[in-house]
Amino acid sequence: MSGIQELNLIEQQEAIMAKIQHRKLTKRKIFQRILLITLGAALMAVGLEIFLVPNNVIDGGITGISIMLSYITGWKLGMFLFILNIPFFFIGYKQIGKTFALSTLYGIIILSIGTTLLHPVPAFTQDILLATVFGGLVLGIGVGLVIRYGGSLDGTEILAILFNNKLPFSVGEIIMFFNLFILGCAGFVFSWDRAMYSLIAYFVAYKTIDITITGLDESKSVWIISDNAKQIGNAIMNRLGRGVTYINGEGAYSGDDKKVIFCVINRLEEAKLKEIVTESDDSAFLAVADIAEVRGGRFKKKDIH
Repeated sequence: MSGIQELNLIEQQEAIMAKIQHRKLTKRKIFQRILLITLGAALMAVGLEIFLVPNNVIDGGITGISIMLSYITGWKLGMFLFILNIPFFFIGYKQIGKTFALSTLYGIIILSIGTTLLHPVPAFTQDILLATVFGGLVLGIGVGLVIRYGGSLDGTEILAILFNNKLPFSVGEIIMFFNLFILGCAGFVFSWDRAMYSLIAYFVAYKTIDITITGLDESKSVWIISDNAKQIGNAIMNRLGRGVTYINGEGAYSGDDKKVIFCVINRLEEAKLKEIVTESDDSAFLAVADIAEVRGGRFKKKDIH
């Protein structure tokens, strides 16, 4: 192959990679993303201004810092949310990409406007526990929607990703340390009972974010290694209505050829699947793991007759 041909081949490969990496979103996807990020940011604004902020309860991250600065200075919360999150727009652009950065900037703008408009609205409840729990729920749903559709409303995670390369801690550990420090500061700014309520609100929001991102339909991946793989696979298809995939494997110790079964089920089907495997081969290797999301393929359950 000549040097010119090699150069042309490299250019073609680069063009293909660029096309793959920069595939544009369809208009429908863009509209869906805008709509749901708007909804998510609006819900977060409601959680803050209608529940948490009037009762001096804060959330973690940049939002928590913004709430405390707004309380100390008397300035609008929306202004601090916008100003403190702007640096993370540029960091997110470099670390994650243009689409993420623009989605984040849009979400932050909607959040800042939303908190400003809702600030004069009286608190929904004066009961501190109700405000903490429901504020955390509403805020968590809002943040989860924005994350699920490609944006962020708080720069803490972006900051943690940046520091992760320089510190001997995971992203999750950095976020935890950062938030514990912020929630601790709430004890000095407000009171220690408000700091403890803030911890409850943060926990409720954290769990709600997880549920919103992953959904309520908890799917599980199943790996089965057995000498009776065909029998087990047929039983899963006929008795559970689930599709299976056979994968050829080899035992590292024995060197024997093995059939590996892979399938996806929901949590209600786990007990039945274990029963099927035990009936066919009580010494079979079985591994079950949680899955955040399943798309495509033939995951849809068939009718059982």
